[in-house]
Amino acid sequence: MKHRGDVMKMLRWIEKALKNVGAKTELCETVTQNYEKGKTISQPPTLLAITGNDSKKKTLCVYGHIDVKNAQIEDGWVSDPFIMVQRNGKLCGRGTTDDKGPILCWIHVLEAFLKMKVPVPINIKFVIEGMHEVGSQGLNKLIVSKRNTFFSGIDYCCITDGYWLGTMKPCLTYGLRGLCYFTVEVIGGKKILDSGLFGGAVYEPLHDLIFMLNSLVDLNGDIDIPGLDKDIAPMTPTEESLYKHIDVDTEEIRRVLGVPKVKHEDCRIDHLMSRWRRPSLSVHGIEKVPSDPGVHTIIPNRAIGKFSIRIVPDQKPERVKEFVTTYLERLFEVRRSPNRMKVKSFSFRSPHPNSYLGYSQIQSNKVGMSN
Repeated sequence: MKHRGDVMKMLRWIEKALKNVGAKTELCETVTQNYEKGKTISQPPTLLAITGNDSKKKTLCVYGHIDVKNAQIEDGWVSDPFIMVQRNGKLCGRGTTDDKGPILCWIHVLEAFLKMKVPVPINIKFVIEGMHEVGSQGLNKLIVSKRNTFFSGIDYCCITDGYWLGTMKPCLTYGLRGLCYFTVEVIGGKKILDSGLFGGAVYEPLHDLIFMLNSLVDLNGDIDIPGLDKDIAPMTPTEESLYKHIDVDTEEIRRVLGVPKVKHEDCRIDHLMSRWRRPSLSVHGIEKVPSDPGVHTIIPNRAIGKFSIRIVPDQKPERVKEFVTTYLERLFEVRRSPNRMKVKSFSFRSPHPNSYLGYSQIQSNKVGMSN
């Protein structure tokens, strides 16, 4: 709600920029949000745009987003993350690479074709949203409603929200891991208590929650949920051989990330597979507990842990939900806590594997070899 106006301002700016290069645009309302009793407001719309309508040409669908996650200078930024600055030949600021910069690259390319009076060799459809960082709410519904109109006749898709293999080597992404997002809530009494009066006398929800979250992965960070790896598609010899030829510097990645160590630092193949080919689980935070700086002595009466699992082919979100829920319920039963526990799941996205020998991949390889 707080930054809805900023998102709308950016969407309209992008819409104007696309119109300037000849695109036909449409801002599509998606979902509404309750913000006061009896009052609703529309979430930021999704921007659709089309350049070219030649049936003899291939059609590419480009996806991007202009919203960002919150950031503070205390998170490790050298300067205010929301004031873009140029540093060492790079533009630094929240959203410069994820994902405003890549969207601008497409617009600049179209602008160059226009100025040189050279026909664009393909038709391009743009899907630009402002709800990406909160689960792309409403996007699926929009795609289904326009599957026979705007989203028909698409030959290829390109997601601008990609990354490099470090700081020096570009990376052509042909697939994405999926996402299953969960919350686990532990509920105790009706009141927040003082630890000076009741510490040691009650079963604290936060103790239970930390036990649950700590049981999701082992000491190496590998997932400890039984059955979760049952449905993973086996690695083919052809696929495995591709990793042998990918040159990646794990020490450079460690340095850029600013971490003391990365997993599988001595084996680049295992390092890459841990990022691309294997499921992973990340804990994202805890709600309903004090988060502001300072000393706190309360005992929260409830606590909510947030975590997600990145899934790979052929894992199914429904099956992952079943494994996670069963495991957490069994854990809580073993703990024998008198508190209550609830597991919720949402924001499911299936993994999107694509053929690494497809047409677009082969053409990209040709370009790479010719250069």
